[in-house]
Amino acid sequence: MAVLKVKFTKTKRDKLAQILWILNWVSVVSGIILFSLGLFLKIEIKKRNEVMAKGDINSVPNMLISVGVIACIINFLGGKICYDCSDTNKFSRWKLVMLPYIVCTFCFTFCILVGALMCYTMRNELEESLYLGLRDAIKFYKDTDIPGRCFLKKTVDMLQIGFQCCGNNGFRDWFEIQWVSHRYLNMASKEVLDRLKSNVDGKFLVDGVPFSCCNPSSPRPCIQYQLTNNSAHYNYDFLTEELNIWVRGCREALLEYYTVIMRSIGITALLIWLFELSVLTGVRYLQTAMKNVLLLGDLEGESDGWLLENSFVETAKYNINIIKNLGKANQISTVSGMNDPNINVQNTNCGKTNVTTKSIPTAS
Repeated sequence: MAVLKVKFTKTKRDKLAQILWILNWVSVVSGIILFSLGLFLKIEIKKRNEVMAKGDINSVPNMLISVGVIACIINFLGGKICYDCSDTNKFSRWKLVMLPYIVCTFCFTFCILVGALMCYTMRNELEESLYLGLRDAIKFYKDTDIPGRCFLKKTVDMLQIGFQCCGNNGFRDWFEIQWVSHRYLNMASKEVLDRLKSNVDGKFLVDGVPFSCCNPSSPRPCIQYQLTNNSAHYNYDFLTEELNIWVRGCREALLEYYTVIMRSIGITALLIWLFELSVLTGVRYLQTAMKNVLLLGDLEGESDGWLLENSFVETAKYNINIIKNLGKANQISTVSGMNDPNINVQNTNCGKTNVTTKSIPTAS
């Protein structure tokens, strides 16, 4: 029994073909939107590539870009097919193409759904990439004279100012690394030497942060150094007082920023998937209705259209059997060919038992 069978008159078939022609052109625009969103996300990731570890974070934008390009091509072809389906004679040219086209379009719409879901599952990979990338960027913050790291200081400073954040997880990350270059340390100072000798690695560690961590909205001048020393500053308690530096870590700030972008893209992709699915449903009805018109022979009469000719279970079993038979056919032909005793056996008498042969005349 057919699934969701609908009866179509000639007028309804023509209107359906015209509506689908318009919707396919709208789908071309939706493909351009998907391509643009993927390109936008790729550019946003590339902007902060220096503070991200290399990984598979570009898989989502690449997926959206590919799906967007394919959407434009498939829907452009679909518009041409639906436009010709308003004429029965022109439909004959596409009769054998429409079913493979519907199958390919169904797989393509599934890819849109996968791309939308990937926008929501990308968060963990992005968080790990930001954690590792920011950790290395802060570690090499002081290396302004080393090739490949010359611009890391500027990148981190602009990041902390722009996103109002400090450190990787928080401002205390700066306490654990030496972020002041040796060229700016006075080696004749006893305080500097004591700090260098105070740890095994011989690093100049201070409870301070770079200037880019300062909050310009703070009512008091920025306190960058001795953040945990209450006696070093007047009327100051670092445990109770709101610090005049950014408390939030840059990983959290960037993760929140990209999460908002990916959620917006994911919602848009889901809406486009639903729209493409509705267009595909209409194309399936048009294909089956036009096919039944040709079978009935009455081009002006009514015809039935459906999504599936049989039930879901029967359709699934039928397709599974086709796949199984494809494998068995190849196997049987190979085995039978190996066991056939008549292969490569020459028979010269062609089934005759008594064949007279002429003797070769001898020379007298």
